[in-house]
Amino acid sequence: MTPEPSPDRAPLDCFPALLDQVIVLTGPTASGKTQLALRVAEALANLSVTPNGSAKAIEIISLDSIAVYRQMDIGTAKPSREEQQRVIHHLIDVVDPDHDYSVAEYLTAAHRCVKDIWARGNRPMFVGGTPMYLKAILRGFDPGPPADESFRRSVMQDVQRYGIDALRERLQQVDPLSAARIDSSDVRRMIRALEFARQVGIPISHRQKQFESERPPEEGLVFTLKTPRPVLHRRIESRVERMFDAGLVNEIRDLKHAYPEMSKTARTAVGYREVLESPEFTDWQSATADTADTGTLDTPDWSNVAEQVLFHTRRLARRQETWFRSFSEMRAISTHVTGPEDANVSASAPRNKRASKQANDLAPERPIELLVEEMTDAISQHPIWTEPHPQ
Repeated sequence: MTPEPSPDRAPLDCFPALLDQVIVLTGPTASGKTQLALRVAEALANLSVTPNGSAKAIEIISLDSIAVYRQMDIGTAKPSREEQQRVIHHLIDVVDPDHDYSVAEYLTAAHRCVKDIWARGNRPMFVGGTPMYLKAILRGFDPGPPADESFRRSVMQDVQRYGIDALRERLQQVDPLSAARIDSSDVRRMIRALEFARQVGIPISHRQKQFESERPPEEGLVFTLKTPRPVLHRRIESRVERMFDAGLVNEIRDLKHAYPEMSKTARTAVGYREVLESPEFTDWQSATADTADTGTLDTPDWSNVAEQVLFHTRRLARRQETWFRSFSEMRAISTHVTGPEDANVSASAPRNKRASKQANDLAPERPIELLVEEMTDAISQHPIWTEPHPQ
């Protein structure tokens, strides 16, 4: 792996869009992004070999807000060491779990990665499923003014005194569009919208409009994996089982020991939050702290916790799919031979939707070689691959 860029803030007021400079492979969790990205990168490397032995190569930049954290491996399904040796990877294991890694920090590092990769004659491919990162890469991002901690504390005190509805009414007065858009549970974003309007003098929703421009799929190389919902659910179930079998709980115990004050992003990640907040983990952690011989302790039943992880992972996948459908830039890559009815199968669909479920269950999986060919054909003919410099 190459050294990572410094996390210091780049001298930019806004982060411009990178659509014309990068390849993107995204999709819901457990859809198979990592393996497909590796195969595509290797196929393109072989395709570009010249008579003198030189070649363009793909370097992968992680598009995952949790993979940036060191020691959070099992619950994030990071590429293995062997996989990271096959293709150069960036922005994995760059900060400790007690650091709140902001979108601006990620974009600073990502922009530097893109610039360096092009300078080496290679091409950057973002791989991952964090929608906020994806939107910022495709359409740009305005980090806004620096945080005013005194103002934030004051507003939080008001929230505790008067409630969330009062906070929403206050936001409604200065930024009605943000008040309508932001979920009631997202107090942090509502306070940020108030803070922005107070410091900049205009609503944050007005400033964000410049980053809402849509472009057609053929202008970029942004691929999203489309997998039938029942198939994706089975893959998620298998992944959750593997996580617990591989020692997820032990990993989290070690994290809490090394980092008693984990960042909000790290401790609320799906798979980690459910364990950390479970009474089973609290009791087990206390018991293991009181004895040096953990082999004498009864192993807790983690089945209820695993069910919670499974439920929230499926919900995460559903939210990701909703986000990805909203991007006009996407080129869908179907992992299975399916019909149009697949899009109508809800993650919480009752079992009596038997016809749609049976159609999806019977849908044959497309060989990965076909997916690789579909992507490499599109990439190899696009200016991002064929031109010597970014467009």
